[in-house]
Amino acid sequence: MKLVTWNINSVRLRAPIVVQLMREEKSDIICLQETKTPDEFFPHETFEAEGYKHIHINGMKSYNGVCILSKRPFNKPTVHSRVQKEDCRHISVSFDDFDLHNLYIPAGGDEPDRKVNEKFGHKLDFITEMTEVFSKNYTSKKPVITVGDFNIAPREHDVWSSKQLQKVVSHTPIEIEHLAKMYASLDWQDAIRHFVPDEEKCYSWWSYRNRDWKKSNRGRRLDHIWVTPPLVPKLKSYKILNHYRDLVKPSDHVPVMIEVNK
Repeated sequence: MKLVTWNINSVRLRAPIVVQLMREEKSDIICLQETKTPDEFFPHETFEAEGYKHIHINGMKSYNGVCILSKRPFNKPTVHSRVQKEDCRHISVSFDDFDLHNLYIPAGGDEPDRKVNEKFGHKLDFITEMTEVFSKNYTSKKPVITVGDFNIAPREHDVWSSKQLQKVVSHTPIEIEHLAKMYASLDWQDAIRHFVPDEEKCYSWWSYRNRDWKKSNRGRRLDHIWVTPPLVPKLKSYKILNHYRDLVKPSDHVPVMIEVNK
């Protein structure tokens, strides 16, 4: 089974490159974030034509939005509202052999101080609530996968310069501390770092501000796939599809994929 997470930054604008991914990688499940479209305008037919007949979406105009596109049938499609906001950031489904959560954690604005930046407080509260949700609804013995744009690069080599980004939102100590608590909630295992050593640089996002993203390579690993312990022995391989950053009008994120033995 191949599973992909990708912040697509407008699913209607970039539907053709989602189709390209579908055809090139033949993944079984694709989780998208920042779809930026109300549900009534979601391009169902485009993806159903590629074999993704099972679709769960929650979207809004211009902002946020998440979806799960699957060749495999699922049940219990659920939309979750977090921290008393209905802002289309969390959906889940259940497959026969695991539960799947797709998250779009708030970016948090520019100032890493909740006293002066409400968006940063929203981000921290969202992560705290997710930590509680996972702890209350599961044990670490249950096969669960959570994916998405977490908007945090937690490890030293998840950013181009940990020293220079300590005060930049996405790599501040308080964000990393909050995400670490969520990580501990179910003894989650970072599926990408299962394959990529901690001392090796690993990114999934490069700013649009970088004219030559490859040359500067000032990336961050904001997109994550976590699995609970029962799934770790089944992890087969991973890909970070960097070439999607070179497409015409690309997302600033690239697809991240794992392959799991059934």
